[in-house]
Amino acid sequence: MPESPVMARWCRTLFVLTILAGSFLLFLVQPMVARMALPRLGGAPAVWNSAMLVYQALLLGGYAYAHWLGRVKPRAQAAIHLGVLAVAALWLPIGLFALDLPTDAQPAVWVPWLLGLSIGPLFFAVSAQAPLIQRWFSVSSGGADPYALYAASNLGSFAGLIAYPLLVEPLFANRGQSLFWSIGYAALAVLVAVCATRLPRTATAEHVAASSPAPGRMQILHWIALALVPSGLMLATSTYITTDIVAMPLLWVLPLGLYLLSFSIAFAQDRTLADLLTRIAPVTILLFGGIIMGGFNDKPLFSAGIALTLLFMVSVALHTAMYRRRPAADRLTGFYLAMSVGGVLGGVFAALLAPVIFDWTYEYPLLILAAGVLVPQMYLTATFRSLWIGNRMRRLVALGVIVVILAVAAGMRITNPDGIIGDQHQGAAFLLIAAIGLATLGARLPYAIVLASTLVMFGGYRALQLSAESGARERSYFGVYTVRGDGAVRELDHGTTVHGLQLRGSPARERTPTTYYVANSGIGQAMQALPALYGPRARVGVVGLGTGTLSCYAKPGQAWRFYEIDPAVVRIARDTGQFTYLSQCLPKPSIRIGDARIVLAGERSSSLDLLALDAFSSDTVPMHLMTREAFATYGRVLSPRGLLLVHISNRYLDLQPVVAATAREGGWTATHLLYRPSPTESDRASPSDWIALSRDPRVIDTLTTANPDWTPIVAAPGTTPWTDDYSTILPLLKGLW
Repeated sequence: MPESPVMARWCRTLFVLTILAGSFLLFLVQPMVARMALPRLGGAPAVWNSAMLVYQALLLGGYAYAHWLGRVKPRAQAAIHLGVLAVAALWLPIGLFALDLPTDAQPAVWVPWLLGLSIGPLFFAVSAQAPLIQRWFSVSSGGADPYALYAASNLGSFAGLIAYPLLVEPLFANRGQSLFWSIGYAALAVLVAVCATRLPRTATAEHVAASSPAPGRMQILHWIALALVPSGLMLATSTYITTDIVAMPLLWVLPLGLYLLSFSIAFAQDRTLADLLTRIAPVTILLFGGIIMGGFNDKPLFSAGIALTLLFMVSVALHTAMYRRRPAADRLTGFYLAMSVGGVLGGVFAALLAPVIFDWTYEYPLLILAAGVLVPQMYLTATFRSLWIGNRMRRLVALGVIVVILAVAAGMRITNPDGIIGDQHQGAAFLLIAAIGLATLGARLPYAIVLASTLVMFGGYRALQLSAESGARERSYFGVYTVRGDGAVRELDHGTTVHGLQLRGSPARERTPTTYYVANSGIGQAMQALPALYGPRARVGVVGLGTGTLSCYAKPGQAWRFYEIDPAVVRIARDTGQFTYLSQCLPKPSIRIGDARIVLAGERSSSLDLLALDAFSSDTVPMHLMTREAFATYGRVLSPRGLLLVHISNRYLDLQPVVAATAREGGWTATHLLYRPSPTESDRASPSDWIALSRDPRVIDTLTTANPDWTPIVAAPGTTPWTDDYSTILPLLKGLW
């Protein structure tokens, strides 16, 4: 007997709510567990990349399990899956497994092991929800199209992603987050059980075996490619924005959020928006691809907006293409399994392989080009259509004309950047090439040639030129390092942030501290006070090597050691000869490679007189280095009269309240110096803000007596220090506009 409309709506609401809850929990647990792991594994990008790989592998495993489960009877599927949920519940409340890690733990080995033990069964069980619940809905509703539920799934994923940094992290400590997630898991299990009651009791073959034609190998490979490019582009966009445009806290949320929202549009029942965006996507890729490669360094937020719009359009178009090629509902789980394989491959390429293969973010333009090749296209006019599908000779002539025009334009652009189509006429040149590109819409090869030429001419060639220069650029999992300069100055850039600058021309100039470390800065004054405070054998530790600038404050008899997380920085500062601070001022430095907090935890007590934390300049903040527990480690390593210098210069965050609250609770006396260089120093000095802390007030008095510009810092009422259990950057955000 057919169900009433009311019962059918209730059934659909039940399944939508279940799939929303599962996806919400899935994307809530990822940043939550990574946040819990920070104090134990450190903040290296390799940790985050390894964690993401674990999540993708578990998601692939969950989709494979859902695909396998589709072979058994519907009620048996429910019994098996409820059993899996019950077994996984043994890992509640969610948290990290009690595992002692060595101080030299390698993320590639220990992150999968730790996260797999801690949340593996829970993540595996929840990750199977989306395809499984959709399949159940199709069976229970008599064959209704289940794919629209995937749009709801990704809305839940987006909600979980946004909820963590904006609501869950600010409102709950780790224990509260764990309890919140555990309650959500119990509610999800109840919803799944209720959904199971809607499955038919019959065991006919139509409920188990697929009757629709099986997809061919090329169809499966096409699904994988359509999933791979948006997945890789999402990660590549995050890397490109933070490397070449703007390094901003929480920026990683936006690419991932737009990527998830694209599924909701591409798989929605109402096809109007998806079809509209897909139709204009080739134009967007051509125009915005050229704009983003050309770059607008003076308008970073505009450039970031262009990059995010490009990602969103590509994701909607390719996911819509995937939706159009979806199989019948009886082969749904295999379709999602192929999609998951593509997502994993895209993540592996962008997050793991690209930093090894390339010395710049070349994966970004390559994925834009791949998107242009894969995106659905329509001829702009009937005239263009007849040109590209008509007479073969006419088609070849048109293609030859386009290639010649592009080659001439590229030659003029590259060999004479200030000439006819150089920067002065970049807009006109861009419009000309865009017009040619519009004429090729619908013809994939000509369109791809124009798109590739645009990417090269409006930015790609500059990257290639730098890559061709020996030693000009190096890349690691921590970012892209570029060495620039001439005979008078040499500079090290980490993406858009200057990480060191050395004057050239004479030994005296090359030993002169610059940027944030000049003599009148907070750290400069503290270094000059070392002999008066601790005598001729002061022991100094510096977190963050950079170009080795601070080493030129070293005096004979002092013992110095640096803590640097990235071996590539050590090579640039010490081994390549591009910067000579270390070779001239501290020829045999002691350098400890690894996450500073983990390495410092293994140091002897009272082994340092001064410790400088220089890990907070300009962009994001390694939270685990700013917690109460981290400051307790610094206090243990420092002598009773030791001095702690914290660099809090930051374009987007005001870190002073956090340090002030930690100082108040930890018994530190704190003062800070906000240094602004004079116009005559602007070529070598940068504005800086340093906080000096000591548990001996007389040490701070020595600094403030020598320079009254040092001012005490006082924690604002209600401000609490960050801890390993709780931290949030939202109250610290400065105005961005």
